[in-house]
Amino acid sequence: MRFAPSPTGSLHVGNCRTAVLNWVFAKKMKGRFILRIEDTDVERSTPESEKGIIEDLKWLSLYWDEGPKVGGDYAPYHQSERLEIYRKEAVKLLNERRAYRCFCTQEELEKEKEERLKKGLTPKYSGKCLNLSKKEVDKLISMGKEFSIRFHVDSEDIEVNDLVMGNINFKSDVVSDFIILRSNGRASYNFAVVVDDIFMCITHVIRGSDHLSNTPKQILLYRAFNKKIPEFAHIPMITGMNGNRLSKRDGAVSVKEYREMGILPEALINFLSLLSWSSPTGEEILSVDRLIGEFDFNRISKSPAAFDIKKLLWMNGYYIRNYDKKKLTELILPYLPKKIENAYVIVDTISDNLEYLAQAPEKAEIFFTDNVKFDENVDKSVLKSKEARNILSLVLKKLDEIDDLSEENLTNVLKKMIKESEMKTKDFLYILRLVLTGKDHGPEIVKIIKIFGKEKCKRFIEYVLSMNINY
Repeated sequence: MRFAPSPTGSLHVGNCRTAVLNWVFAKKMKGRFILRIEDTDVERSTPESEKGIIEDLKWLSLYWDEGPKVGGDYAPYHQSERLEIYRKEAVKLLNERRAYRCFCTQEELEKEKEERLKKGLTPKYSGKCLNLSKKEVDKLISMGKEFSIRFHVDSEDIEVNDLVMGNINFKSDVVSDFIILRSNGRASYNFAVVVDDIFMCITHVIRGSDHLSNTPKQILLYRAFNKKIPEFAHIPMITGMNGNRLSKRDGAVSVKEYREMGILPEALINFLSLLSWSSPTGEEILSVDRLIGEFDFNRISKSPAAFDIKKLLWMNGYYIRNYDKKKLTELILPYLPKKIENAYVIVDTISDNLEYLAQAPEKAEIFFTDNVKFDENVDKSVLKSKEARNILSLVLKKLDEIDDLSEENLTNVLKKMIKESEMKTKDFLYILRLVLTGKDHGPEIVKIIKIFGKEKCKRFIEYVLSMNINY
């Protein structure tokens, strides 16, 4: 298997899903997962993008068996370092008359394309350089005329037995003679991919269905080289919930953005694997080991997969709640104020209410404020009632009487206060929560009191009892 990103930007979640499935299938088959950097687009490829892609893959623990920083038997793993290999393979096809030199300029090709379109014909190369004699070719070369190398397409139909899409037939007349080596000496995408896959002994290619149109050209090249064609699996594209192309409106589109949000790598892998694929059990929370064990091409749908950000956040929330609290604290600390006491306890308190780690400052805000601060949407009118005043006076009195702030003792004290107040539990806790946090929802009251300590709780209650609340 190979994952071959182009370092022209951040790792897109669609490409990331491709990486996940390649890695999972390689592990399932006890095979090799190769990382290859397709950086032949010199104008757009950047070292920064490559670095970001590698960091994202490492963050996801999608470690490669061969590739950059690791090496392997088929190095180099950057296409920009394999140009001489492509040149030699192109010359082989020239010598075998499976390819020919094309001296057409870009202007000539554009004019030819326009003329065919005007006639209602498919825009394809006419092949006019195919029949140039050796003498004519030599003369043009001696004149310094630039040329590309084109592959000659025979009139043969092409059949693909795709592991996802099934049998697909392509008519050869839809494929014109295509460029394999450009005039600047750089290989075309389809040529470089096939040469690399042959040299690196790739047996299976999992990629997005947008590459399906490239498959006929690549199969023709395999045939020309007399090499075994790998198994292809074209997975459906990811769309937004509206069925259109995935965009920012559907959530972040790069892995980097999800990392910065505080999506856990386990959650993202789990979520991406379920886009078009499903477990035989129907379960959705799946460990990496289960994904590897249960993966089957027969369970991949042919239909596009909708990217549901709400489902990702739900899934991430599940992983947060079940994460090792010590490790979770380490992950959340960078999001919180630098000077923080009781970090572990605070994280343990807010983790049940997190969908992603970047929410931590908002959820933990109550622990870093020294003044009562009410949310705009909460109903403060309840604090004017006699019942509320009685509750707060009672809590103030009991706080003076207790020294043990363990959760167990606080729970028992709260139960006694609720019974003594003769109020419903939810009403009692609502008032107390509102005074201590300024919110109508959040962590358990006993955990809040424990972290605040007696003095802070008393100060907040006294402040509310003394204030003239305006509504």
